[in-house]
Amino acid sequence: MQELAGKHIVLGLSGGVACYKTAHLCRLLTKAGATVQVVMTEAAEQFITPVTMQALSGRTVYTSQWDAREGNNMPHINLSREADAIVIAPCSADFVAKLAQGRADELLSLMCLARPTERVPLLLAPAMNREMWAHPATQRNFAQAAADGAQVLGVGVGDQACGETGDGRMLEPEELLEDIAACFAPKLLAGHRLLITAGPTFEAIDPVRGITNLSSGKMGFAIAAAAQAAGAAVTLVAGPVHLPTPRGVQRINVQSARQMLAAVQSQADQASIFIATAAVADWRPANASDQKIKKDGTGDVPALAFVENPDILASIAQSPRAQSGALYCVGFAAESHDLLQHATAKRVRKGVPLLVGNIGPATFGQDDNALLLVDAQGHRELPRASKAALGVQLVQELARRLPPAPRA
Repeated sequence: MQELAGKHIVLGLSGGVACYKTAHLCRLLTKAGATVQVVMTEAAEQFITPVTMQALSGRTVYTSQWDAREGNNMPHINLSREADAIVIAPCSADFVAKLAQGRADELLSLMCLARPTERVPLLLAPAMNREMWAHPATQRNFAQAAADGAQVLGVGVGDQACGETGDGRMLEPEELLEDIAACFAPKLLAGHRLLITAGPTFEAIDPVRGITNLSSGKMGFAIAAAAQAAGAAVTLVAGPVHLPTPRGVQRINVQSARQMLAAVQSQADQASIFIATAAVADWRPANASDQKIKKDGTGDVPALAFVENPDILASIAQSPRAQSGALYCVGFAAESHDLLQHATAKRVRKGVPLLVGNIGPATFGQDDNALLLVDAQGHRELPRASKAALGVQLVQELARRLPPAPRA
């Protein structure tokens, strides 16, 4: 969350039981290096105290337009001018109605109305009962707030304080943290559509056995998240992994190499960038059994014949769109030894402008990595760092190499 370091966030609380989540969000923001100034409505004080929010933010909380600390009696001006972003969490149905109508009868709504719209983003985290969320007036008000320049974040689905279940829960603090950080991320890939593969493939021997590898998919998922934060529309084709889908990313789940190829081919015509991070099985059993292969007690071992799987990266790199430059292709190589030699040879063999290498077994499943970028001019290393940080660095690298984004 390096995007939040040194940022000044005004965190506004309107009335709602989700205020308890905002306390955790405040803590996460400060741990990420942001300073947090809390502003609360009178209704919010019914759910959580200013003392609690002061303890978590390390700053005195504002609750009134007539706060004596402001010699000019203009906290709505002073606070909004100091902010790098204003985040309303929770944003109640009543509060968004104020925003949609331009009403300003207390400090928080005054501050939102007074914010410098070109410089200070306004993020709204809705929180309310499912029927209130679904009501046409509420949807109309959030649509109007968005049209006026606010960024309306999503809602969660699940149990609600009223005992009902459905849409309308405020997003979890960790999700909101991602959204706030993303609003500060440079939109280096705005206008691009990125297609990426991640994880292993699984090639069936019989209904319960198969051939796979130790790829966790973490690197590919990190790149997908970084690209989405950088403004790209991202489609992630994932092999069998147990990772949450990055926020805002379209995910297609597959098992085998042939399924992955079909999914990639169905999306490649809309993409301007293709990144093949998946560890695709080179071979598959020639004749997978439709029943579990049983031991017969004789000690005989079944003989398995193999056939070669399709080469997904080469197939896409040799397509007319890639050859014309409309689709920029990036390959990955996980090697056990002689990384530079193998990565250099693979780049030429696959016919891609950029090949990213790493030493595979030592990094599978880990949260950090080191990458080697190989192109026609030579190579350079991205030193060991978290996979999330490397994803951001790779996106920056792509932005420097790519032609301008296609026009819509």
